Amino acid sequence: MQVSKRISEISYSPIRKLSPLADEAKRRGVKVYHLNIGQPDIRTPECGLESLRNIGRTVLEYSPSDGFLSLRKRLSDYYSGYGLSYSPDEIIVTTGASEALMFLFLTCLDYGDEIITVEPTYANYLTFAAEAGVRVVPVHTDISDGFALPRPEAFERLVTSRTRAILICSPNNPSGCLYTRDELRGLADIVRRHGLYLFSDEVYREFVYDGAEYVSSGHLGEISGNTVIVDSFSKRFSECGTRVGCIASRNREVLSGMMKLCQARLSPPLLGQLVAEASFDAGRDYIGNVISEYVARRNVLVSGLRNIPGVVVPEPKGAFYVMAELPVDDAEKFCAWCLSDFDCNGETVMMAPGAGFYVTPGLGKRQVRMAYVLNAEALGRAVEVLSQALSSYPGKSDIVSFQ
Repeated sequence: MQVSKRISEISYSPIRKLSPLADEAKRRGVKVYHLNIGQPDIRTPECGLESLRNIGRTVLEYSPSDGFLSLRKRLSDYYSGYGLSYSPDEIIVTTGASEALMFLFLTCLDYGDEIITVEPTYANYLTFAAEAGVRVVPVHTDISDGFALPRPEAFERLVTSRTRAILICSPNNPSGCLYTRDELRGLADIVRRHGLYLFSDEVYREFVYDGAEYVSSGHLGEISGNTVIVDSFSKRFSECGTRVGCIASRNREVLSGMMKLCQARLSPPLLGQLVAEASFDAGRDYIGNVISEYVARRNVLVSGLRNIPGVVVPEPKGAFYVMAELPVDDAEKFCAWCLSDFDCNGETVMMAPGAGFYVTPGLGKRQVRMAYVLNAEALGRAVEVLSQALSSYPGKSDIVSFQ
């Protein structure tokens, strides 16, 4: 029996594909520093945990397909704090941002349609697109200028009769780049003139550093009917396992169409919604402390990497990832070798190979994505281990090129 052609053409996630090697390393007694995945070690707000401990229900029932109204009201209030006006009936709660994106693709795009996004890009976008039969058209960004958003003309050159949407993520995963108001206005002009959707992944909204201005696509009033914001509680409140996200949009056709899919999957997670709603009680102090912690972690990781000969890494302005270029022949081989053949006093590092974040074959071959989600002490030690690994790796290269 054969599996579908569709599933055969989907790649394993670069974030998790080396997990069997990491598991085997741990069975050998090696400590693995996980820099591969955006799983924060920061404690979930106590108010969220308390809601889980004290559920107060005798039946764990289905929720409404668009999520509890009380949660959607809290989200509406939360958005208003960022100058975004979305009523509760313009918000749909989903099973994480992943389901939100998958449902958006199925709701707004037909088989064979095209969606434009930057590369490197969040690798799972490519999987969602493949599931929906959508072609991803990349706009290249470069490590030499910190993966800055290209000028609008670079996007416009790629618009064809099959183009239906532009997908952005700001602050960006995997690069940590933050898009400016002028850059977003340039995209808004293209979206308006060509009648496109703008899908805006804003999962890392809070994580903006160095006094930079955060601008949401929802602030672009001239394309409010074209814009769909994708959001999640996973990183904001360190609740990845609750699997609760949402979309927010003023486009009633999109909301109505997406509800068909939401009803088919019945409801988003009950327990996750209870925790998410209660977590808002943590307030801005919780988020402020988290941001300060991530700035410190970023500084430890970036400065440490820059002290390793041959490593190139821009300083990210948001989220909690860096894309770094290493002096190796092939980053995926190196990442696998770190787990299967190397340890430094019983320790090693796990990273996500960069090529999996690119659409264009051959790009990102010497790059890795690293998440600074470990505490500063652990990050410092992980950099020391990585430095030793690079010194010992048989496929190291003295040539580092900007791709």
